Amino acid sequence: MQAPEIPTGPGPADGPARYASDPARSRGRLYPEDESAFRSAFQRDRDRIIHASAFRRLKHKTQVFIEHEGDYFRTRLTHSIEVAQVARTIAKTLGLNVELTEAVALAHDLGHPPFGHTGEDALNALMAPHGGFDHNAQAIRIVTSLERHYAEWDGLNLTWETLEGIAKHNGPVAPPIPYALADYSARHDLELHTHASAEAQVAALSDDIAYNNHDLHDGLRAELFSTDELAELPALRDCFAAVDAKYPDLNYYRRRHEALRRFFGVLVEDVIAVSRARLAELDPATPDDIRGAGRMMVQFSPALWADLKVIRRFLFERMYRAPSVVAMRVEVTQVIHDLFPLYMAEPGLLPKQWRKDVAEARGETALARIVADYIAGMTDRFALQEHARLCGGVTQPMPAR
Repeated sequence: MQAPEIPTGPGPADGPARYASDPARSRGRLYPEDESAFRSAFQRDRDRIIHASAFRRLKHKTQVFIEHEGDYFRTRLTHSIEVAQVARTIAKTLGLNVELTEAVALAHDLGHPPFGHTGEDALNALMAPHGGFDHNAQAIRIVTSLERHYAEWDGLNLTWETLEGIAKHNGPVAPPIPYALADYSARHDLELHTHASAEAQVAALSDDIAYNNHDLHDGLRAELFSTDELAELPALRDCFAAVDAKYPDLNYYRRRHEALRRFFGVLVEDVIAVSRARLAELDPATPDDIRGAGRMMVQFSPALWADLKVIRRFLFERMYRAPSVVAMRVEVTQVIHDLFPLYMAEPGLLPKQWRKDVAEARGETALARIVADYIAGMTDRFALQEHARLCGGVTQPMPAR
């Protein structure tokens, strides 16, 4: 299904907003570097994220449906690209820094393990004695430690602003702080108790916009619910009515696409209008005024948020907890529960590049975190293949491509 269009509109006539993050005034990187002659600091961050191994692996990681279940369903990679597309539009319209917004949007799901939230729940349960597992904190661990390509440091050495955005785009991080965030913030304080920049907040709302839209697309394609059922949901009801009035003889496939692209536009326009009003009310002069506002400045309107809650309940009941999806969740949870204790008992099964970390690990918790890092980095297909090889499980067939 073709990507829906969203209203772009012109950017502010007076250039960047006063509260936009300025790469020339960045708080810098943990390891100082010479600046690029032709790319801003935030552009370099975005480019490093795109070239990261973890970003490429998102191609074969679950969004809702396990990666092998069909070529047309979203993966974490296509989801991240869609989030970045929405985020760029909103950031430009609000006069924010587009490159920082895009960097946070592209990186926000880097820490997801295989099998989506099911894999995260399984790893979190297994890691409970060792500090738990959180995909948001894992994204920080990836970009500050686990990507090991540079001569002078581990990680991508991103700017403070990008790291802050990844860590707390959903708001301040309340105690207990996940170990991956606590460890890095102790060296490079991300001020986890405050809100993030307006750019990071745009990335967070763009995530909501993207998945609320594309999960409806994917649920229709999987035939978990019908177009007529969607047409009865709040917000969507008006979108379908507008399409029917303008195109009374449209076939069902085009009809639902037209309605959903209008729904997408409604979400984007609502966030822009509400955020503009909230920012005008606060009248922030600097990015730090956004951080210290004590509330999210980028939000949906209460009316649309209420409609989205109804849509989310519908998706939860009809899609996320559909019998076929639940059955697959049970299967892949077992994959994680089999692999984790196996690697803990036999860490020599890990690839060569992980063995130095294993040799230096002191205690069970240190080893568990290495094992969790390794499993979290797996794609869906690799996890299934390793489970079949090491545990005698049956790999799911891969579709012809």
